[in-house]
Amino acid sequence: MARPIVAIVGRPNVGKSTLFNMLAGERISIVKDTPGVTRDRIYADVSWLKYNFTIVDTGGIEPDSNDKILKSMREQAEIAIDLADVVLFLTDVREGMVDADIKVAQMLRKAKKKIVLVVNKVDNFEKYEADVYEFYNLGLGEPMPISAVSKLGIGDMLDELVKHFYENAEEEEDDRPRIAIIGKPNVGKSSIINKLLGEERVIVSDVAGTTRDAIDTVVRRNGKDYVFIDTAGLRRKAKVKDEIERYSIIRTVSAVERSDVAVLVIDASEGVTEQDAKIAGIAHDRGRGMIIVVNKWDLIEKDNHSVKKYTENIRKILAFMPYAEIIFVSAVTGQRLNKLFDLIEVVIQNHNLRVSTGVLNDILTEAVALQQPPTDKGRRLKIYYMTQVSVKPPTFVIFVNSKKIMHYSYTRYLENKIREAFGFSGTPLKFIVRERKDD
Repeated sequence: MARPIVAIVGRPNVGKSTLFNMLAGERISIVKDTPGVTRDRIYADVSWLKYNFTIVDTGGIEPDSNDKILKSMREQAEIAIDLADVVLFLTDVREGMVDADIKVAQMLRKAKKKIVLVVNKVDNFEKYEADVYEFYNLGLGEPMPISAVSKLGIGDMLDELVKHFYENAEEEEDDRPRIAIIGKPNVGKSSIINKLLGEERVIVSDVAGTTRDAIDTVVRRNGKDYVFIDTAGLRRKAKVKDEIERYSIIRTVSAVERSDVAVLVIDASEGVTEQDAKIAGIAHDRGRGMIIVVNKWDLIEKDNHSVKKYTENIRKILAFMPYAEIIFVSAVTGQRLNKLFDLIEVVIQNHNLRVSTGVLNDILTEAVALQQPPTDKGRRLKIYYMTQVSVKPPTFVIFVNSKKIMHYSYTRYLENKIREAFGFSGTPLKFIVRERKDD
């Protein structure tokens, strides 16, 4: 099941980034006393009790501002609200309930989302009790007092937050393969889906970022349904003063969370870019199957070495995902698009592939014989056995005498041996090293 998404929203300077950083466990957002200073759309994965969820930090909402930067932040926060499962509405007890809070509350009511109202900067409840209860007037339920700086009231706030996840857990199981189409704006994501459908179902335009929301489209092939999740492209930093990056990355996070396979669309005429690598990293970090589609291949002047050179460049820039499948297509002419389904099927099968413990340990024995495990200060690493514990992605536990001696390079060596034996193309593999003391 996909992680729920929690958007932290509120007007500027109420402590959203401070709360986000505290929950994320590290300083990711820029924190400063200037309203609107959160320039990055930031997300992080958080665990509380048995729940795993994704929090999204947004820029402050100024409901009535015509300032270009603040207007952009408001629009992007609206996108975050639209895609969130739960909205954490943060207010400031020191400033009290102001007109901007009332207008943000009205925006949230229209969105019809589950809302947790939080009053920040309450480091002394007895002192601020009356001020906290003033926020009942927003009509969003009981205000929860916290201090993000002092970490007061955070547990109660999270308990209230995760209660709302129960309501999302009763959705019917849908075993149809889900494919997230991700990539920068204007690379042809919607065009690819339209070609697969044979009709203009998704709006296509030369204007970057035409697709406003993630859209689910069902495509039937050979009697089987595939759900394609089209996402708005991730934009580069907006060309405005102080360059505030757009928040649309949440769409990709949301789509990838709901998918089995991510299809990264790259514009052949632009080549693979740093922005492509950032987008690919979202799918890689979440262990999704991966296909790289190089679109607009019909526009490239080619020779006998074009595919080889282009592939090498992709492998170089996306070196963290050597397992990804690559296909060269044209959404306009339909070139090779029919092969995309075959590739999706291969990746789905590999993403769900299980290997028996006996066979795994035969490979492990052979691998250790070919290359001895490393040593540290005269002590050699012993690998007792390996077993696969889950799929999506295939996850393996390796039992050793010392985690410290189990170098990353030797784990990679074992991964390569497993891939030699079973392929696992298109899917990442996850390895967990567990220590078991010598008998």
